[in-house]
Amino acid sequence: MREEQTNEAEAIALAALGWILEDASRASRLLALTGLTPEMLRARIGDPALLAAALRFLEGHEPDLVGCANDLGVAPLRLIESRRRLES
Repeated sequence: MREEQTNEAEAIALAALGWILEDASRASRLLALTGLTPEMLRARIGDPALLAAALRFLEGHEPDLVGCANDLGVAPLRLIESRRRLES
């Protein structure tokens, strides 16, 4: 059950990261705030810490959190729970 929940959290986080990166201004803000580079993103795309950072980025700006959740068809709390799962 735990592995299934982790896999689901990773899938949600990957979708959220894609949502962030599809908008140039959001993507630039993510890179600026996290210190990540495009190369680092590519190299660490499956890293739970990177995925959790992307979700934390959304949590830091409620309009993005809600917008992403709406576009992904999940509740905003689901994004937060996914981050918590990835950090545990």
